Amino acid sequence: MQETGCPPATSKSNLRFETVNFARIPAQSKLFLQYQSDPLSLRKYYPNVVASHLEISSRASEVLNAYTIDRAVLCEILEDQNLRFKAGSKTFENIARLQRDDTVAVLTGQQAGLLTGPLYTIYKALSAMKMANCLSERGQNAVPVFWAATEDHDFDEIARTVMLDSTGDPTTIEIASDPKLAGNSVGGIAVPKSFEAELSRLLDSLPDSEFKGSVAETLKSIWSPGAKIGTAFCSHIQKLFENYGLIVVDPLDPRLKKLASPIYSQAVRRSEETVAALVDRSKELKSDGFEPQVLVTPDYFPLFYHTDDGVRRSVRRKDDRTYRVTDTKIEFSNDEISQIALAEPDRLSPGVMLRPVVQDYLFPTICYFGGGAEISYFAQNSEVYRILERPATTILHRQSYTIVEAKHARTLEKYELDFTDLFAGFESVLPGIVERFVNPSTSRLFADAEDDINLELNKLDQEISRIDPTLAANLAKRRPKIMHHISAVRNKFHRAQIERDEVVNRQLRTLFASLMPDGHLQERTLNVETFVLRYGPYFIDWIYDSIDLEERDHRLLYL
Repeated sequence: MQETGCPPATSKSNLRFETVNFARIPAQSKLFLQYQSDPLSLRKYYPNVVASHLEISSRASEVLNAYTIDRAVLCEILEDQNLRFKAGSKTFENIARLQRDDTVAVLTGQQAGLLTGPLYTIYKALSAMKMANCLSERGQNAVPVFWAATEDHDFDEIARTVMLDSTGDPTTIEIASDPKLAGNSVGGIAVPKSFEAELSRLLDSLPDSEFKGSVAETLKSIWSPGAKIGTAFCSHIQKLFENYGLIVVDPLDPRLKKLASPIYSQAVRRSEETVAALVDRSKELKSDGFEPQVLVTPDYFPLFYHTDDGVRRSVRRKDDRTYRVTDTKIEFSNDEISQIALAEPDRLSPGVMLRPVVQDYLFPTICYFGGGAEISYFAQNSEVYRILERPATTILHRQSYTIVEAKHARTLEKYELDFTDLFAGFESVLPGIVERFVNPSTSRLFADAEDDINLELNKLDQEISRIDPTLAANLAKRRPKIMHHISAVRNKFHRAQIERDEVVNRQLRTLFASLMPDGHLQERTLNVETFVLRYGPYFIDWIYDSIDLEERDHRLLYL
């Protein structure tokens, strides 16, 4: 019997798509591009790589045979957490399903960003939910799990998010940092009282819609002063996906730390071997023409240590027998840290190289959905899986979108722009728009003037060359400067013309603000509530329905 895939249900929403190969998008790593185009060629870095999502189910027996966690204990913790996050009934059905010995998990995760952070967080979750449903439909019990990286301590990275205001311009909202909490795990930091005014400012700036009231209620109730950022993030994720059965996990829970303590201890005991393998892997990647995603030095240690003041600090190898907690006088032997891992696991949290192994120790993970950077560092931490004798998890790229609303589609069409033209930036696109559509007559005068100047300079060059060749050389040196000044005036004309034409100026600036905010892909900047405000919960449904697990390109989704 031929195995069927899980095609997108685009007929439900009648959405239109275009694809853009990642090779055409700036700042993509060579390793990621090769993984997307020819994953099997990288098997030495990704031992369980697959050519298609249809092959994922073949890993089930290996995953289940390696899984040793008490499912009843794990699921009790997950029930408690997701009750606190006010998850929907389907989530608890999936937690019950996870207790079955034949159930696998499809994982993804992200840092606990403000108001859920950028759109790609949402695309990760939806990709995992689609894959779990796909596996279940084909006879393999599977549940989607979202690992909220609440242990991370980079507050500045998660403290702000961007939405589009009523004029179509980007507006940033952020949580003020508290210097006294620098270095603390972000999940345990409370939303400050000052954020209440910041949130009100944001809501006042947003356009009116039939969904604005419900969006405002969600944000105010979840991100209220005093709420822990980790809890708010997880609750917000569950609010968005309340009908999809997503299981959200907060790894700061001491009970999960206790479950993870054996893998912590094993990672400590084999840390020296692990670091040596990671250093060698980095060299191997470089020799193959790839750039390692994570810098691993010989003094690296795979776990962080949480000091009494709540700060999450890195640990560095001091010598063959001693490890030191950075910026402190705390030192341990390998045996002492191993004992801490077993007796006080809440003192520790995994670094980026160990985190996937910990996730897959706690869950029977059949695959993981990540972004380009995660795919790149999986090429390194496959060595951690090997040394800790764990089956390396298959990583798949999450679905990737740019949402193109109707007004922006019209702007692209009106000015004959391709989406990829926007990668050059507003200032680079501007001249062509002015010269072709706004003021072609003045633009022709500039072109004629440049032609005339070049013609006269050519004549002058011929004449003075006969008189004194050194004068011709001097002219050749000054000629670029002459043309530069003409070009500078031309550029000022372009900007002045756009500023005078308010309609064109607004169309172009809001186009860039929506599709390439701050010069980056939309999914890396804008927050999901930008579109929930406009389209309500249907937006989430449209994205889910459009997911094609075989699609490896970036997609433009036209609303």
